[in-house]
Formats: sequence, C-alpha cells, structure tokens
Amino acid sequence: MNITGINENGTEQTYNLNEFLGKRVVLYFYPKDNTPGCTQEACDFRDNFNRLINYAVVVGVSPDSIKSHLKFKEKQNLNFILLSDPEHILSEKFAVWKEKSMYGKKYMGIERSTFILDKKGNIVKEWRKVKVKGHVDEILNFLKENN
Repeated sequence: MNITGINENGTEQTYNLNEFLGKRVVLYFYPKDNTPGCTQEACDFRDNFNRLINYAVVVGVSPDSIKSHLKFKEKQNLNFILLSDPEHILSEKFAVWKEKSMYGKKYMGIERSTFILDKKGNIVKEWRKVKVKGHVDEILNFLKENN
C-alpha cells in the first residue's frame, strides 16, 4: 500500500508500509492539522523525538492534504513523517475512521489512536481514544519495557 506524506526533512515522498519492516514504528492517527489537541500531540512527539528514535520510527497520519501537512510541519517545526490519508485507506485499515459526534451532529472522522508495530509490521500495542496529556510518556514507557 502506497501513501504520500512529508518526510522528516519536509519533502513530499511516497511511502510503502513495507519500507518500515525491520524497524519498530509508532504509528499515530490524529484528526486534523493545526487544531489545539493535534498540535499539542505533535509537539509532544517532536519534543521527545530524540528519546523515541532510540526505540522506533514516528509516523503521524491524518486525512489532511500534503499542503496542509507542509504548513503544519513548518509552523510547528516537526521532525518526523506525516502521512496524508484523504481517502481513509490507512485509517480504515486500522479501524480508526469512525462515526463521531459534536454538538449533537454526527460525522465521520479519525478516532485519535496510536499503534506500536514490531519489526515485522505486527501491532504489538494500541491505544484508542487517546488523551493527549501524558500519552508520549506512555508510549516511551511501553517501548522501554518491551525493547
């Protein structure tokens, strides 16, 4: 499965998930670039990147466009891969594209979730309905304990 994104250096790149085989991956899904919770989560990953990279590659995924990801990455100085999933292919594969509700209105969107993939691409840990505060520490603790 090929998916386009922005690499660590801010350049558009097409990825195949098989490229990550042989590495552990923190694959996190978030609803929207430049919103308060998603910005805080991305900045937490950015600020802990040097600790995380010892254990895994960090990859963020949202339905936002490449153009939106570029702006988000530049504005927040993000140092990890952001994948664009406007067709919800990856989101549906990981069952995070869900019906949501806000102010009584129902709509489809990303359920904030994080997955740890082992070197063979298997899910070894998942967090669904993630609360941003303290989440990156939870991930780091898991990675350290299961190194």
